Amino acid sequence: MSDADSPRVTRLLPDAVHQAVPRPGTAVVRLETTHDRQGVLDGAWWPRSRDLAGELPGLVSALTEYLGPITRVGLDSDAWEELPTRMTVDGRVVHIDSFPVGDDTVLITRGGNDLFSLLVVPPHTVPDA
Repeated sequence: MSDADSPRVTRLLPDAVHQAVPRPGTAVVRLETTHDRQGVLDGAWWPRSRDLAGELPGLVSALTEYLGPITRVGLDSDAWEELPTRMTVDGRVVHIDSFPVGDDTVLITRGGNDLFSLLVVPPHTVPDA
């Protein structure tokens, strides 16, 4: 059987990843668990502030647990208090790129070029929204 004939194995995220975690310093993130990635967004992230140094490590750690190592993060520089060019998270360097993606989107790169787009829920959004 050739590689083209091999069935594609997709690892779906466990249901537990969808639970909002109320502990401070923990990312609140929800990923869409589908076998195909045909939508515009792959999930959503709800940071608690616009302090990237305080918010991004939790997101990267949460995503790394389920997706593997995160290598790059693309953000809109106008949406965050400071935007460094890189950050070390869990002993790994994550490169941070400034893109005019809008303050409602974050682009996550896993590996060399596997890109995920997350909706950013504004920090001041009330939980009922």
